[in-house]
Amino acid sequence: MAKKNFLLIRLVSSAQTGYFYVTKKNPKKQTEKLKFRKYDPIARKHVEFTEAKIK
Repeated sequence: MAKKNFLLIRLVSSAQTGYFYVTKKNPKKQTEKLKFRKYDPIARKHVEFTEAKIK
């Protein structure tokens, strides 16, 4: 069986609300940490989300 070529990662809000998104990442092609500007419904505005490990 082939090995998966992606990992599930967690994008954690920089507004410290505890809200997060889950997405896929190919670690062979994307070696740096992901950063996205997405909507945080708890803070009710767009904030930066950074990559963290899923526990």
